[in-house]
Amino acid sequence: MGFEGTVGAVLTRREYESLLDAAETYREALVIRLCGDVGLRPTELTRLSIDDIEQVRIDPPRYLIRVPTADDRGTRTAYLPTRVERELRRYARSNDLSSDDRVFTVTPRRLQMLVSDVADRASELFDESALADVSTSDLRRYFAHTALVDHNVNPRVVKTAGGWRSFEALESYLPEPTDTEIVDAFDAVEGPSGPRSGDPQSGPAVSDDSVVRLLLAASDRYALVRLDADGYVERWNRSAAALFGYRAGEIVGTHVSAFYTDDAVESGAPERTLSTALDESGCETEGWRVHEDGSRFRATEVVSPLRDDQGRHRGFAVFVRDGTAAHETLEAARQRRDELDRLYAVARRHRDLTAALLESTDHEGVEMRTCDALADGRAYEFAWIDRATIADRRGRLASSGIDPDAIERVVPDDWQAADPTAPLERSASAAEAVPEEGTVLVADDVTATLEADNQFEGAVARVALEYGDTVYGTLSVATERTDAFADDERTWLATIGRQVGYAIGAIRRRNLLLSDRLLELEVACRDERSFFVDTSRRLDCRFELDSLVPIDESTHLYYVRLEGASPADVFDLADTAAGIEDCRLIETDEDGWRVEFVVEGSCPIVTLTEYGVTVHEALFEGGSAAITGDCAADADLRTILDGLRSAFPDSELVGKRETERTVQTAREFREGLEDRLTDRQEAALRAAYFGGYYDWPRESTAEEVADAMGVSSPTLHNHLRKGQHELLRTFLDDPEE
Repeated sequence: MGFEGTVGAVLTRREYESLLDAAETYREALVIRLCGDVGLRPTELTRLSIDDIEQVRIDPPRYLIRVPTADDRGTRTAYLPTRVERELRRYARSNDLSSDDRVFTVTPRRLQMLVSDVADRASELFDESALADVSTSDLRRYFAHTALVDHNVNPRVVKTAGGWRSFEALESYLPEPTDTEIVDAFDAVEGPSGPRSGDPQSGPAVSDDSVVRLLLAASDRYALVRLDADGYVERWNRSAAALFGYRAGEIVGTHVSAFYTDDAVESGAPERTLSTALDESGCETEGWRVHEDGSRFRATEVVSPLRDDQGRHRGFAVFVRDGTAAHETLEAARQRRDELDRLYAVARRHRDLTAALLESTDHEGVEMRTCDALADGRAYEFAWIDRATIADRRGRLASSGIDPDAIERVVPDDWQAADPTAPLERSASAAEAVPEEGTVLVADDVTATLEADNQFEGAVARVALEYGDTVYGTLSVATERTDAFADDERTWLATIGRQVGYAIGAIRRRNLLLSDRLLELEVACRDERSFFVDTSRRLDCRFELDSLVPIDESTHLYYVRLEGASPADVFDLADTAAGIEDCRLIETDEDGWRVEFVVEGSCPIVTLTEYGVTVHEALFEGGSAAITGDCAADADLRTILDGLRSAFPDSELVGKRETERTVQTAREFREGLEDRLTDRQEAALRAAYFGGYYDWPRESTAEEVADAMGVSSPTLHNHLRKGQHELLRTFLDDPEE
C-alpha cells in the first residue's frame, strides 16, 4: 500500500482502527500501536525493553521512550502516548518480563510478517482488499501524517521522534500553505521590534505595588487594607470596599476590630493578630469576618508590618481573601466524612453481630453475644434485651455496657407504662412499647444518671426480636450521637431484630433435633383469639389436626378433621375471621369431614412450633384446645410458656414428662413399607425405578415399563399410584400408628 508522493494514499483513521480490531492477541495489537502511534521500526522493536521507558512529567503523566540504535551505542527519543505505555507495561506483566528483558524476542522479519498477517485478516474481516497490502512502513507513514496534519505537531519534533534523517521524508504530508496562511505567519514582521539582546529595557518600569493593585482590583474576593500603627484603617482599595460593604468615608479611621465578630473582639483576636505580625514580621490567619450588614464570611488574612526608610514601624498591610466557598466545601466534606464514619461504625456492629450469632449455642448465648457485639464500638453506648414475662414485669435482662439495675432509669416513661406482656406481643396499647413488624421505636432527648459520675444524654431505640409471628423479646440500644437512628440505621436495626429472632428460633430447633431426651408437654388453650378454639365453642364441634404445612413465615396450611358441625357453618365463620385466608372441603366420610384452612398469622400450634416445640396432636373441642408436643429436655420451659401466653393469655401447662427420643431406622422404615405394599405394587415400583421411569429426562416411558412387565399401561399406573400413596403414607404418618 505504498503512497510515495501522495497524501491521499495514507491510512485513514478508520482503516487503522480496522487493523487494531483484527488483532487477535495483545502482542499483535501492541506491535500495531508501537508502529502506528509511536513510529518505531521493526528493528527498533526487537531491541525494546521496559527500561527504555522514561517518565518525564508526573501531573499529568507523560512518557518518552529511548529507542536503542542499531549498534546499541546510542539512543533516539520517541514520544510514548499514555495509553500505549499502559498497554506496553500490561503486556510485560502478563508475560512475566523483567524491566531489562526484550519485549519482543523475535527477528524484525517475524514482526513484519505479524503485521502482514493482521492486515490479511483485516482485509477479509472488513472486506477491504487495500488493507491486505499494509506493512510496517505504512504504519510509520500513518504516524507521520497523523502527527503533522491531524495534530499539527512541529515538523522538527516529528522528525526527531520518528527517527527520520531529513525533512524530505515528511514533506509529502505537509500541504502547500495558502496566501492567508503566509500572510498570517509573517504578521509579526509588521509589528514593532522588541529590544535587542543587551540593550537597556525601554519603556516605564512597572512596580510590584502596581501589579498587586491591578490584581486586587480585578476581583471583589480580594482586598487590600492599609492600617496605621495602632490598627486603624487609613485607606483601602475598591476590592476591600466591595468585600466588606463599606464606603471609604465610612470605614477610614475605624479600628480593624470592626471587621471581626463580637466573640473574636471580646477574646482580643484583632490586637493579638497585629502583635504577632509585628513580632514575627508577618503572619497568616483564618477566621470569621463581618460584612457591613452583619453577615459573616470566612476569610484568610495575611498581615505584614510596614516600615519607613529608617526601619520605624509605620503601620500594617492586610491582604484579605474571601474563602467562604472553599470553607463550606471543606466543611461539607468533613460532615460527609463524619457521616460515613458513623455509618461504618453501625455497619461494623452489624457485621460483628452476624459473626457472634454464628458462634451462639443457646438462647441466653444469643442475647448476651448480641448485646456485647452492639455495645463494643463507637456506634452505641450500651444495649440490652428485655425478655419480659407475665409474672415478672421487669423481665429477664441481658445487657452490655450498663448495669441491669440502671436500665429502668434509661427506659422512657411511656415505654415503662406499657402492659407487662407488651414486649412479647404487638398489642395496640397506648404506650406501644413494641414496634410493629419491621419498625423501630425511637425516643430522643433521653437523660438519665447511670452512676454517680456517669450521665447519659442521647437517644434510645427499641426493636422486636421476631421470628414469623413470634416475638422473643425486645432489643434496645442507646447512643449519644446527635444524628442517630436515621432511616438507614432504623432499617439496619429492624434487620437485626429479625436476624436475632431467626437465630433464636434456629437454635431452639437445632437443640430439639440433637437432644437425646425430650420433654413431652401437654398444653391447654381456651383463648378465643384462636379461630379453632372460638369456632369449637360457638358451633359445639370438634377439630383434630391431621397435618400442618408451612407456606411462608406467617402462612400455614391446616389439614383438620371436622366433626359435630357442617363445613358450611364453619366456612361462614371463617369468612369473617381475621387470619383465615381461605378454606375448602377435601374429603367426606361417615365420621365427618376433612377440611383445609389457609391461616395467615398466629395460632397456638404455630407459636409453640416457633419456640422449638414439635406438635404431635392438637384437639379443639368445646372451646378448649388440647395440644401435645415435645421439646428438648434442656429447653427453657418458662420462655416457651410466656411466649405462648403473650399471644394467647388464656393458656396453661397441663402436664409434662421426660421421654427418650424414638428413632426409626432405615431398616424399620423399609420393613414397615413392605408390610403395606402388595407384591404387584412393589414390583411395579421397582420396575419403574430401575427402568429409569422416575429419571429426568425419562429413560423409559410407562408403556415400555408396562410392556416389560406384561401388563397394560392403565394397570401399571394403578399399581404405581397405590404404591406411591403407601410410600408417602409411611413417610409422613406417625410411625407408631
